[in-house]
Amino acid sequence: MADAVDADELLRRIRGARDWAIQEEGRLLAEAEAASGPDGAAVPAGAAKAFSVVRSVLDKIIEPGRDPGTA
Repeated sequence: MADAVDADELLRRIRGARDWAIQEEGRLLAEAEAASGPDGAAVPAGAAKAFSVVRSVLDKIIEPGRDPGTA
């Protein structure tokens, strides 16, 4: 079984995951823009949306009272 982590370490890991989701979302959006035709852009755009949702959830964990529209 894995070792227990304290709250600071857990928050650090969540922030790292959020930063990674932001990075991947941006990369996939750029890939979708560079793709030729709507069919070529659909997969990266859909994946970018998934990372956007993950980022939104992690933002709510980090700052529960913050409006997601202000991020």
